[in-house]
Amino acid sequence: MLGASVQRGLGLQGHAVDWVRDGQAAELALSGEPYDVVLLDLGLPRKGGLEVLREHRRRGGEAPVLVLTAQDAVADRVAGLDAGADDYLAKPFDLDELSARVRALQRRSTGRAVPLLEHGPLVLDPAAHEVHLDGLPVALSSREFEILHALLEHPGRPVSRARLEERLYGWADQVESNAVEVHVHALRKKLGAGRIKTLRGVGYVIPRKP
Repeated sequence: MLGASVQRGLGLQGHAVDWVRDGQAAELALSGEPYDVVLLDLGLPRKGGLEVLREHRRRGGEAPVLVLTAQDAVADRVAGLDAGADDYLAKPFDLDELSARVRALQRRSTGRAVPLLEHGPLVLDPAAHEVHLDGLPVALSSREFEILHALLEHPGRPVSRARLEERLYGWADQVESNAVEVHVHALRKKLGAGRIKTLRGVGYVIPRKP
């Protein structure tokens, strides 16, 4: 029930969420493409969360990990942090707090301290899920917002179409072959044609300087 509600709640906020239900499945998922954030319950069947976390770090996994623990399990929280977790959240928890901690981990992983992403006259607020251009609000779909968010995290660094698809879609989602191109085209119409560049065979990039 907790996993389903977290997946649904984060999905409504624009996140693509892959949910696995045991430790062995978690290890398999983490051995594939990198994730932006990992939410890890320690009480997993088949393989415990702490063991999954230690193995993830031993393999060089750098994804930020938020450990979910019982309210009174101080020893578990300490063990999780010592094993390589970046933060913890005691159950039961509020979805708004979980979302805020996920955003904080995303900022930390990209080397940012401030919550807003600013690029000249373009400002993206991950918490409010708002975008302003020249001080005026810009209405974006949730997937347009996520693409812009991904590109603004590292101006000047190209992001491949495959990486954007991973950010937009979970395992259960059906992805059209030109879905990313359609969303980028819509963003260019709303933000200006020259704001997002296409590097053929590489991906998309927002130039370092506005």
